[in-house]
Amino acid sequence: MRVDDGIVFGSDDASAACTSVAWPGQCCSERCEKREGKEACFHDVSGLRRASGARRVHYHERRGERKRFILLTNTYGTLQSLRYSASSMLPPPPPWSHRLFTAGVTGTNGKTTTTSYLASALGCLHGPVLRITTVGSFLGQEKIDVADDYDGFVEAMKRALDVGAKMAVLECTSEALAVGFAKAWPISIGVFTNLTRDHLDSHGSAEHYLASKAQLFVHLPPGGAAVLNAYDPASALLAEVIPKSVRTLRYGLSSRSSGPPVMDVDIAAERVIVGWDGTRVKLWPSSRLAGFDREMHLRAIGEVYAENALAALAAAMEAGISANDAVDAIEKTPAIPGRFEVIGAGPRAVVDYGHSPDALERTLATARSLCAGRLIVVFGAGGERDRGKREAMGRAARIADRIVLTSDNPRREDPALIAAAIRRGVGDHPAVSVVLDREKAIFDALGGADVDDVVVIAGRGPETEQVFASGARRLVDAEVARRALGELVRLDKHA
Repeated sequence: MRVDDGIVFGSDDASAACTSVAWPGQCCSERCEKREGKEACFHDVSGLRRASGARRVHYHERRGERKRFILLTNTYGTLQSLRYSASSMLPPPPPWSHRLFTAGVTGTNGKTTTTSYLASALGCLHGPVLRITTVGSFLGQEKIDVADDYDGFVEAMKRALDVGAKMAVLECTSEALAVGFAKAWPISIGVFTNLTRDHLDSHGSAEHYLASKAQLFVHLPPGGAAVLNAYDPASALLAEVIPKSVRTLRYGLSSRSSGPPVMDVDIAAERVIVGWDGTRVKLWPSSRLAGFDREMHLRAIGEVYAENALAALAAAMEAGISANDAVDAIEKTPAIPGRFEVIGAGPRAVVDYGHSPDALERTLATARSLCAGRLIVVFGAGGERDRGKREAMGRAARIADRIVLTSDNPRREDPALIAAAIRRGVGDHPAVSVVLDREKAIFDALGGADVDDVVVIAGRGPETEQVFASGARRLVDAEVARRALGELVRLDKHA
């Protein structure tokens, strides 16, 4: 069986205290042949169970399509893998660290937005909240200029404490968690957004990637709280390694899966409406929101941001913020630059950071739902990063009417070879071009767009530099899109 989306957790050897993971596009047959000498046992769930020796099989079908996600849990192997204790390469926390109530957000996609929503919600009662993300450190709305390393992190935390801050929200990357960050800094609330393929260049294997994410939850203290995505199958594994003394709250959107949630849902949406003016979320009156009859209007555009808002709402409630206060604050939170950032009105350009197959797919699905004309996408893939995801990125782009493959941050790789790898995933799509100069690719795509078309420029979001083997040059996708659209207006006036 070939898995085109999701991940397969399994084991070559039922007696092994570990798991193996196959990502989208990988074939299970090699593993199967080593064990059984045939492929047939991977063609159905019961055979998959026999071949792996797994005690349980969780089967997840997405959007009514063919088999797409199978999660096998070995007797104890998977849990042992997730419970590994990352050796801390960081110093012990300073003695004042417990004076800042800290929440951490991890997952493949949605960390920055969820962190921003949660910081806003906590700030409505607790004054300025420190927010540390991959796009910078902020105290309230003020950016803090600190080094992008652990010393800079500690400096930002101390500065926040010195001005009276009581809370901090951190974007916890898998790389930081892998070197023991969750052991080096006390975190009271852990939030999980989702798990899809990314960063295998850093982790070496999908097992290590997932186990690194799990560190945030393994090390939550007694009385802490875990907030899990009930529609992401990885949450079922995380739930089993969370300490018994930690509370768990589950949120989710059913649109992430065509199947049922993997666990009971506490915070959910009854309805989500996406428009060019933002995203409206009608909250489901669950037991945790009894009597709470309200619609949440987000400034960000896309169902994925509704999912992020639900995660932040759940975490804020666990921190003692009322649902009404949290929703008020989340509604006022500006959309994050480079996250479905809309430029122009016809044609529209959409600048988005999505650089994983799942993120690109969801961004394009949102654009398609709003697009009255053609959907055009301009994107590439980062050099010297997870090479295995490139074909999957190409497959995710097939929803577009026109695909323009270009450079992302090629670093020391040949941009043409990166584009060729993506092109293999695109397959027989009828409208594919390769324009390696990213600025020219954006100008060409917008120049060829009609008034009702939408051009998605994906992969780099708010990044300000494009990195090549020869060095870096300034390139901001939003700035290029504005210049390209301005040129169209100028040409129209002189037509």
